Amino acid sequence: MTENIKTIIVGAGLSGLVVAQKLKQFAPSHQFRVLDQASHCGGAIRSISEHGFKAEIGPHGFLDNCLESRQLLEQTGLDKEIVKASLSTFVRYVCINGSLMMIPQSPLKIIKAPLIPWKDKFRVLGELFKQPLEGEPTVAKWANYRFGKALLPYVDAVFTGTYAGDFNELKIDAVMPGVRELEKTHGSIIKGVLSKALKARKAKPKGKKLEMPAMTSFPEGMQRLPERLAELLEPGQELLLNCQVNSVHQATHGWAVETDQGTMSAENLVIALPVNESLKLIGSTLPEAPVNQIPEAWIATVVFGFERAQLPPGFGFLIPESEKRFTLGTLFSSNMFPGRAPNDHIVFETLVGGRRHPERLEIEDKELIARSLADIRGLLNLPAEPKYTKVLRPSSGIPQLEKGYTSLLNWRNQLMVDIPSLFICGFGWDGIGINDMIKKATRIGEQLVSGEAHQIEANEVKKVYF
Repeated sequence: MTENIKTIIVGAGLSGLVVAQKLKQFAPSHQFRVLDQASHCGGAIRSISEHGFKAEIGPHGFLDNCLESRQLLEQTGLDKEIVKASLSTFVRYVCINGSLMMIPQSPLKIIKAPLIPWKDKFRVLGELFKQPLEGEPTVAKWANYRFGKALLPYVDAVFTGTYAGDFNELKIDAVMPGVRELEKTHGSIIKGVLSKALKARKAKPKGKKLEMPAMTSFPEGMQRLPERLAELLEPGQELLLNCQVNSVHQATHGWAVETDQGTMSAENLVIALPVNESLKLIGSTLPEAPVNQIPEAWIATVVFGFERAQLPPGFGFLIPESEKRFTLGTLFSSNMFPGRAPNDHIVFETLVGGRRHPERLEIEDKELIARSLADIRGLLNLPAEPKYTKVLRPSSGIPQLEKGYTSLLNWRNQLMVDIPSLFICGFGWDGIGINDMIKKATRIGEQLVSGEAHQIEANEVKKVYF
């Protein structure tokens, strides 16, 4: 039996749920259905709570500097539930030469901080006179060329913290297309940033200060976000879980979606899946993509709870590969948000593996805990033994924006222009952050409501925060 629906959304992760929320709120008569093979919503977003300790398997929060995310919170009532930690108050550290170096978040304080020798700080100013690199250089090659090798450990830390990736493989045009555009337009990143800052200062309301964003989450963890979005949908009708989608193909009046529960047809099809899952589903149906998959980084999270201990102020620390340590970094969870640990306890989450060291995820839990604890004892002042430990292993990897990704994204964008009834979004397609996914999914929801045609959007310049 074939069932006709206006729009089918494949994937009940954050992207698919946001598209559904827009349809539900702004087009009540628009018949849609969200399909997912899993028994729960949220994709990679999962929170755990055990013995009073709370931790995350996926993302730990999102910055409150994205309009679409703020609107989503207001539309769903989640703005009354959120907890925040301002970047202006909560610093981060980078491990350099076996010690934690605090990273200020304001440019002036960064210049004054003893992060690199003064001669290397003057070398950074040489960026003003560097011509843009041709081609698609890696992040490491690009940063070394523009700013000098002294900054490479810090650049490495940024991309380790964001992608669990290898900056010798990540492409600058893929991870920071807006910054690359600034470089090409102004001939210098510094010139481009100063130009944008001047425009932003002129545009801001008189008397209002430009403020640092805040990390945002929920009292019980990030899983509350997809849970709330799912609560707005009718189970079994608008949201169908435990439903495996086997194939999709174009039909006479739209799309046919083959599932293990029968065939469904729709005028519009939204593929809201991670990049590799999307490519696997549509690979045999649509014009061939320039690559059939992209690399992924997998990380394990080792959770530690201690009694009567104290963490340094801030969000946590990151570790560049040059330090040759076992872990990638640590998040000070009980510093960031209240209620993450019982009274008189702390909890922090240490990350292991990533693009460079996938073999470390093969280590058994007991050894993984022991080696992680030994690694961070040299950086943190901790009591003898933890009161709580837990290894959280992921169910999915982090898409890596390496060679071939830019051409893949261009292919996706052109495909949606050529096939107006097809929409593709999800983890990795427009970035890997919560705000990246909400922004794109909001745009797709608005297009479905208005009937507006696809347009290839300009690259956004995103600020870098440690």
